[in-house]
Amino acid sequence: MAKVKARTTPRSKTGNRGTDAIALLKADHRQVEDWFEQFEKARNDDRKLELATRICDALTVHATIEEEIFYPAFLEATDDKDLHHEAEVEHNGAKKLIAEIKASAPDDDYYDAKVKVLSEMIKHHVKEEEQPGGMFAKAKQADLDLKEIGAELKVRKDELTKELKRRH
Repeated sequence: MAKVKARTTPRSKTGNRGTDAIALLKADHRQVEDWFEQFEKARNDDRKLELATRICDALTVHATIEEEIFYPAFLEATDDKDLHHEAEVEHNGAKKLIAEIKASAPDDDYYDAKVKVLSEMIKHHVKEEEQPGGMFAKAKQADLDLKEIGAELKVRKDELTKELKRRH
């Protein structure tokens, strides 16, 4: 199989190819897991709002870079439509819940429940991606340039993060 390139995105100014795609995506997973744990322990509405906003923003950026760059490269390299389609459907469900959380506030009776359900959805999604035989394992086995894709993911993630900061 030939090397598969993801969507062409300008490289960072340094041309850094040091970021492995899977390492970057897993780091995002760990960060969001940490924020979900902090949310569970939070008792102050301001802190809950801050954490839920961080979680929703990070998941929005993460889902976008996966959908724009990683998933198309994965699908092209592996032709595994089942894993690809399941991941896309899981993203769509998470996006709907993220929109509900962002449209509400900690004083909403269902706010904590929505964040909890989002946490459970994301835990399931992460397990599916990271387990043996999952998307990340299959991506490693495929002839993907994970350093190149990682560099593209990082550039796009930085762009999206800057856009979000401008909106806040």
